Amino acid sequence: MRKEIRISGFGGQGVVLVGYILGKALAIYAKYEAVMTQAYGPEARGGASSANIVISDEPIDYPFVLNPDILVALSQEGYNRFRPTIRKNGLILIDDGLVKPIENDDIYGIPATRIAEELGRRVVTNVVMLGFMTALIGLVPRESVEKAIESSIRKKLVPLNLNAFESGYEYAYQNLSHREVQVIKNVITG
Repeated sequence: MRKEIRISGFGGQGVVLVGYILGKALAIYAKYEAVMTQAYGPEARGGASSANIVISDEPIDYPFVLNPDILVALSQEGYNRFRPTIRKNGLILIDDGLVKPIENDDIYGIPATRIAEELGRRVVTNVVMLGFMTALIGLVPRESVEKAIESSIRKKLVPLNLNAFESGYEYAYQNLSHREVQVIKNVITG
């Protein structure tokens, strides 16, 4: 089993951090093989960035994402740039407050930025999306991601981030039917 995930956005959205947390959850707490690479523009904030995670149940011989099974787009630029690379029948997750699909794709959206703002800190948009993604893809147990959050974030920010994760996770189950969630999990794990 080899799965590829690309998380895209712009600098300042925490794309690399959320990739790190997901990779840690997979490799340390869920016992998968996982590798993460990152790419970002020369700007500290506002430039394009991506975190690319390869997951496998055996050693990974090629660490780069070519055709992701899952594309997460937190910005329009990330969606436009990486949408053509997604594999056939791949899953696209978007922050539907920031990204407008240009195709009639099978896309699942969450208003991640709005939810983060309602929690009082826009900076946790990335973790809201991580919760949504965790609920949908079924590759990593929820508890593994929560442990990775607790061990990756400054102690005083852990409660806010766990709340953001929970909000994204619950959004998936409150706004998608149980059947849709199962179909998505079957596509990804099948």
